[in-house]
This record gives sequence, structure tokens and C-alpha cells, in this order.
Amino acid sequence: MLELAAVRPPTAIGIAGLATMLLGLILVLISQAAMGESWRIGVDETEHTALVTHGVFALIRNPIFTGMGVVLVGQLLAVPSLTAAAALAAFTAAVQIQVRAIEEPYLLRTHGEAYRSYAARTGRFLPLIGRWRPTDK
Repeated sequence: MLELAAVRPPTAIGIAGLATMLLGLILVLISQAAMGESWRIGVDETEHTALVTHGVFALIRNPIFTGMGVVLVGQLLAVPSLTAAAALAAFTAAVQIQVRAIEEPYLLRTHGEAYRSYAARTGRFLPLIGRWRPTDK
């Protein structure tokens, strides 16, 4: 096996990692609260929730996933290991597939032009990055 234990980072990096994890968790919780009645896990074609575009969702279309990614970046800083790096890579790939192949098509079917307009002005995971262009979707 390539790895039996994590590498111990310098104390300042470990603390920065813990702080990053806390910030990611806070983003997840704030984002879930902002969704209110629209909070759900997965896609249910029979369920039609409101399109949330206020609060942190005014800057990022997927702030919950962003917060989860920030937690994993913090984990990699706090406990650097191949396992932590693999977890971050796997999460990043899985979220890209989930959002692009499942969530966005569902939201476009459900909310139509309102979602298209929202996606054109709001970044996918970071502000301004991943906005839809007029030729998208």
C-alpha cells in the first residue's frame, strides 16, 4: 500500500486547513438555509420547487457543492494524504457529472427561461465562472 499514515503538515498549514473546513461547512449551512422550502436531495421530476436566486445563490448556482469542496480542500491542507487528494478529485468529478448531466437539465426543464437567464449571470461553482453563454443549452 502506498500510504499508511497522513503526512503531518506544519502547524500553520494544519490550522489553515481546519479554518478552511469550517468556512466550507458554514457555506453549506448558509446555503441550505437560503434554499428554504426548495431544499432537496437529488432530482424528483414530479417535484417543482421555487428557483432560489437570492443570498449566496445570487453569486453561485451550486454553493452547497462549493462549500463541500472547500471542506475537502481544507481536509487536504489539514491532513495531507493521497486519500484526501483522491477524495477531493473524486468529489470534483462526481459533482461535475451531477450538476451538468442531472441538475442543470432538470432545472432548465422545470424553470425554462428563468433558469437560463439565472445561469447566464451566475457562476456554476464560483462567482462569474461557469456562466452559460447564449449558445449553451
